[in-house]
Amino acid sequence: MTLATLKKIAENFRDAGLRLDVTPRIFMTGGDPILSPYFWELTEFIYSMGIRISLMGNPFHITDAVASRMHSLGILDYQMSLDGLEEMHDSFRKKGSFNATLATADILKRNGIGVGIMSTVSRTNAKDIPGLTRMLVNRGVASCTFARYCPNSKTENDLLFSPSEYRSFLNDMWQVYDELYERGTRFPLKDHLWNLYLMEKGLFKPEPTNGIIVGGCGMAVSHLTVLADGRVYACRRFTSPIGKVPEQQFDELFMSDSLNEYRIRENFEKCNECELFTYCRGCPAVSHCATGSWKSADPQCWK
Repeated sequence: MTLATLKKIAENFRDAGLRLDVTPRIFMTGGDPILSPYFWELTEFIYSMGIRISLMGNPFHITDAVASRMHSLGILDYQMSLDGLEEMHDSFRKKGSFNATLATADILKRNGIGVGIMSTVSRTNAKDIPGLTRMLVNRGVASCTFARYCPNSKTENDLLFSPSEYRSFLNDMWQVYDELYERGTRFPLKDHLWNLYLMEKGLFKPEPTNGIIVGGCGMAVSHLTVLADGRVYACRRFTSPIGKVPEQQFDELFMSDSLNEYRIRENFEKCNECELFTYCRGCPAVSHCATGSWKSADPQCWK
């Protein structure tokens, strides 16, 4: 895709935001987005339109000069992955990756960019996540959270938690968050099943929403994903094509029948009868990766 095409897509994204009366935000990811030959010029162009920018990338090419330039272009935050403590994380990535991530977090912080750490959690690394969270809070990261692992094939389903195991993991993490919440690090409750857990603890009471989606999965509600070739997915975590840009407009795609399929309550085979439907809907990506259908029950929901 050419730089001119990328700029055209960004302009259309801005215009769609204005027409839909929302403040647009672009998350650039990869791989490593700063390795694109278009990165700096495209970022400057997006910044000039007043669109907020966040990055999700790797730690290996961030220097003070790079971080300072990012800050000057309004980049709000930079998200990196840590999937456990040093031995565990490096076994997933490569040797030295854990320490490189921590060093890059320090560079970003001193240049005014918020550091977000995301962990992908499964049975394999769950035991590391409470200790990792404590360590990250001690290092002053802006936010840390986790998302569930999506298996690449049914042969990897043994890495998925059982429902009771996952609830136990959430309970462990809630105790960590409760211990550390006054330390300045945010703990976004990214997983939609937090709503069920907190309802059971009496900390969340769902109110009627007249069918309006107010929380949980943002698919077909608050985000779209654009691939490198312009294909647009409803969710970046599983194959969910709804169209292509710049051939189609973002607001056209957002109001399309293709995307509306992901909004129809009856399409959610288990969630559609749940009182938490407008607050949760589980994770269709995990469902799709585990069973082949995003409509199937979230395999880790214990309700």
